[in-house]
Amino acid sequence: MSTYAGRPNHSEIAVEAQGLCKHFRGRRRGLEIKAVTDLDLTVRRGETFGLLGADGAGKTTTLRLLNGLLVPSKGRARVANYNVVSDSRSVHRCAGYMPQQFALYGDMSVAENLAFFAEMYGLTATQCAERIPRLMRFAHLEEFRERLAAKLSGGMKKKLALACMLVHEPEIVFLDEPTLGVDPVSRREFWSLLSELRAERDLTIFVCTPYMDEAERCTRVGLLHHGQLIACGRPDEVKAMVPGNLLEMRPSKLYRARDVLRGQEGVLELQTFGDRLHVFVDDVGKRTPQLAQALASQGISCEAVRRIEPRMEEAFVSLVRSQAQRHEGTGVVG
Repeated sequence: MSTYAGRPNHSEIAVEAQGLCKHFRGRRRGLEIKAVTDLDLTVRRGETFGLLGADGAGKTTTLRLLNGLLVPSKGRARVANYNVVSDSRSVHRCAGYMPQQFALYGDMSVAENLAFFAEMYGLTATQCAERIPRLMRFAHLEEFRERLAAKLSGGMKKKLALACMLVHEPEIVFLDEPTLGVDPVSRREFWSLLSELRAERDLTIFVCTPYMDEAERCTRVGLLHHGQLIACGRPDEVKAMVPGNLLEMRPSKLYRARDVLRGQEGVLELQTFGDRLHVFVDDVGKRTPQLAQALASQGISCEAVRRIEPRMEEAFVSLVRSQAQRHEGTGVVG
């Protein structure tokens, strides 16, 4: 589902999956859990690719397949042109993987954790002496070098985990929800570090996230739903896949307004966000007065009606619903 014209040659490809599947046996006999199904994906070198999806969408399973930690049920994948099953050792040498719960050692200091991972990757004393101080500067952990990892804040633990993953200088990094559970400031700092890495080293970054706003920081994104890739492209391309135009309303009776507008001519979809109602319509000029009249007839006032551009969050919800409707054959969902 690459959005690029033509097929890139192998030297340009960092990650490639073709028909990748992973099915697990359930506890009951004959039950099969389809975690990832028929995944086709191409990520170019130097990209920041974001895999978006809700909990249980299959993001973690996808990363484990791409890192050779799980054997696919069907299909194949290559990382840096190495087969992830038959040549997993080469994959681990050229790639870094940061799972949701990175294995930092709480009773070891920041410097000791970095030294431990450097030793695990077989770095020489000379390499350690050069890289560890540089990584501590990069992650802004110099003044905390003697602090135990268990005593670090959540954001600092994430930065230390990133530094440990980078100690062997991988060309591709896989990050599984790296900013989950950290405060907004730490999230911004972490993404700033990733931007620096990509700019300085032309690093390929493959990140899984449930945060739709983080998608705007990616070169391209893929939307994963129930193990299937339902959309893939640049953030602006994915948002453009949503049909119609978007009106934002703030009705006096939110849920009653949603019921009134559902089924109105020209209404393609309804979404609620806090005290606002987002209405996808076929024609803004024609439908705005029509919908206002329909609400007024039911005693519902509405202020601040305006046209807005869909964000990634609205696009994700809309595309997931469209996928569900294709399977179920239903009409407009609110």
